[in-house]
Amino acid sequence: MEVRTRFAPSPTGYMHIGNLRTALYAYLHARKNKGKFILRIEDTDQARLVEDSVRVIYESLAVTGLEHDEGPDKGGPVGPYVQSERLPIYRQYADKLLAEGHAYRCFCEKQEKLEEPGEESDAPILGYDGRCGRLSADEVKANLAKGMPFVIRQKIDREGRTTFKDFVYGDIEVDHKQLDDQILLKRDGYPTYNFANVVDDHLMEITHVMRGCEYISSTPKYILLYKAFGWEIPEHIHLPHILGQDGKKLSKREGSAALSDLLNKGFLPEAIINYIALLGWNPGTEQEFFTKADLIEKFDIARIGKAPAMFDEVKLSWLNGQHIKALKPEQAHELFVKSYPEKILKGFDVKKLTGLIQGKVEKLSDIPAMVSFLAELDEKYSTELFINKKNKTTLEGSRAVLTDLHAILSGLAYWEYAAILPAVSAYAEAKASKIGPIMWPLRIAISGQAVTPTGAVEIAELLGKSETLRRIALAIGRLP
Repeated sequence: MEVRTRFAPSPTGYMHIGNLRTALYAYLHARKNKGKFILRIEDTDQARLVEDSVRVIYESLAVTGLEHDEGPDKGGPVGPYVQSERLPIYRQYADKLLAEGHAYRCFCEKQEKLEEPGEESDAPILGYDGRCGRLSADEVKANLAKGMPFVIRQKIDREGRTTFKDFVYGDIEVDHKQLDDQILLKRDGYPTYNFANVVDDHLMEITHVMRGCEYISSTPKYILLYKAFGWEIPEHIHLPHILGQDGKKLSKREGSAALSDLLNKGFLPEAIINYIALLGWNPGTEQEFFTKADLIEKFDIARIGKAPAMFDEVKLSWLNGQHIKALKPEQAHELFVKSYPEKILKGFDVKKLTGLIQGKVEKLSDIPAMVSFLAELDEKYSTELFINKKNKTTLEGSRAVLTDLHAILSGLAYWEYAAILPAVSAYAEAKASKIGPIMWPLRIAISGQAVTPTGAVEIAELLGKSETLRRIALAIGRLP
């Protein structure tokens, strides 16, 4: 049997990373098993549709490399793949349930939901109490003759129990007294999410249904619909919650719940996919860095856990840095150029700069701040930076070193790394000093920073001879 998975987002806003993880797992399982990955747009909730959301869905899948095999834009043998284009199909199957006694017409207004307390109520009713399910055939005909609007509800035997096996959470049993007769078809002819899901998953031959664990409580209703139709029940795989650092379910308010948020912060799509794959799935090894090809090879739904996953942007940043390091130099430079400030692009050898800082960048959005000191030195930096306990540097000692270096570097005929480093090293050797106490004051003088993305000699080469000597002279003038 061919494995067929689906990603079925509702076009109601941005691409939440929880949705993206569902898409990723469905994609990986299909690819691992040489199956098909289907995109379906679930737009039955017309009131919540957000303009351009479908475009966001397509763009999100494209940028993360999750290519679907069938969908609204590609077609396929079981289309259409947009639910609003499938309304006659849902009507057909709702009528089938009506004819076989598994559903009924409900003429109640929305506010008529709860059963009145009484002897007949031996258990709490959640939602609608099923009163229209007890109407006689003549009463139904009379209401239809009056033109009364109605919805179609699923008829659930309140005395029964439903047991199903979830791939992640195991056997789950639910008492029907905890279920209400859910609406299948609304007055406007649109199906509810639950009904359309079951019909479409069956007709599209979905073998593995992946969704968030918040849908576990609704799954018994799905199971009852499958049984009512006499359809084979697909494998259900409910995924654990993704929590923020506060221990609460990750939300848009925290600023990192959307794929677009992460991309805007300078995270690479491949790093995001790598990290999200690990939010609920364990490869069974210490490996953390995965390419998409690695994930397809290693992914196994049997290693999806029950425990909620914690979204940690610090960990994502580290992993993103590993992906940046792994880029080919030309790939990194193509990305970095888009982040360099105009003054850097015009005044420096940015290809060389990329090569120097590639291994230090964690997020592309960090680049402007990392390199800004090259274009403009903050001449009011604290001279306390020259004091370093590890290198045993002092203000007075730093001034002496910089005075000597200014004289030595002024005499260099060629200004390049291969000339600057030997000159500085020779000076350290002549002073019977380690290189650290010499490089530290030089780096502070020409950068004005305690932490730089590359070493002092590399910075000097980028700045050029004139600017390097100017900055050293400035530091000498500020030191006692």
